[in-house]
Amino acid sequence: MSKKVLVIGEAREGTLRNVTFEAIAAANIISDGGEVVGVLCGSDSLEDMGKEMIYYGADRVITVANEELKTYTSDGYGQAVLSVIDDETPEGIVMGHTSIGKDLTPKLASRLESGLISDATEVVAEGGRIVFTRPIYSGKAFEKKEITEGLTFATIRPNNIPAAARDEGRAGEVTEKSVDVQNIRTIIKEVIRKSTDGVDLSEAKVVIAGGRGVKSAEGFEPLEELAELLGGTVGASRGACDAGYCDYSLQIGQTGKVITPDLYIACGISGAIQHLAGMSNSKVIVAINKDPEANIFNVADYGIVGDLFDVLPKLIEEIKQMKVNA
Repeated sequence: MSKKVLVIGEAREGTLRNVTFEAIAAANIISDGGEVVGVLCGSDSLEDMGKEMIYYGADRVITVANEELKTYTSDGYGQAVLSVIDDETPEGIVMGHTSIGKDLTPKLASRLESGLISDATEVVAEGGRIVFTRPIYSGKAFEKKEITEGLTFATIRPNNIPAAARDEGRAGEVTEKSVDVQNIRTIIKEVIRKSTDGVDLSEAKVVIAGGRGVKSAEGFEPLEELAELLGGTVGASRGACDAGYCDYSLQIGQTGKVITPDLYIACGISGAIQHLAGMSNSKVIVAINKDPEANIFNVADYGIVGDLFDVLPKLIEEIKQMKVNA
């Protein structure tokens, strides 16, 4: 049976995050031919980003612009999105499993007295049913879940559900809704981003990660060069962060970010179970380590036993040569 499904979009620095387009793809599966409605919150004009959501599969988009929504707060965004939900009465809601999604969706689910399937890595239509797959036990196992009644509410993990191809020929209405956002209990005075510029770690297709084996902050320089060559970004193990080699915003693992890039290259990372919980579902894993017994090799698709400071320069040079010859 077809459904109306709301997609809560998310932007960063004026650009829609890729997971928004992946959420639209998931919403189209859930809607089963019904209507997919995008929702965008912010303080400036959101029309262009609304059109982008339509190009990627939304049927129409509702924007809520208010000065109180300039930076994210659960109070502000919660009021705005709940107002749209009250107007639209959707049968489903989808959002990315990002830091904002993880904060906002439980609050919405509580207000709506709804269940919530979080961190879904797959959404499949099976005989009229919608089945979600999500990791459990730090990624050691997966469970399948189905909502049998009530609102279908889910967050999806970035880089797992392919977005539809962008189609500028798609037409849809972008309308602005006025919401009186008030009684904000959190005041954002300043936003300081410690993460590196460029590709967001949680959505990167390529991640080059360093562990204690990088030995210093300067040891990350060849990793950054390789990441730039491959159009990716740099991550780290908790050991590297604890040692002061890099900022904790780069931490990958059970107490850091959980990522699923197409390519993950682990440099000088031993492979503690807490780190594996954050990256073991990467599509291709390459490990570089001097210790042939390092646990990281147990999950790696390709392993290189050697000093990363010998291996990386050769790898960088080879990739540069390939680019020249291409």
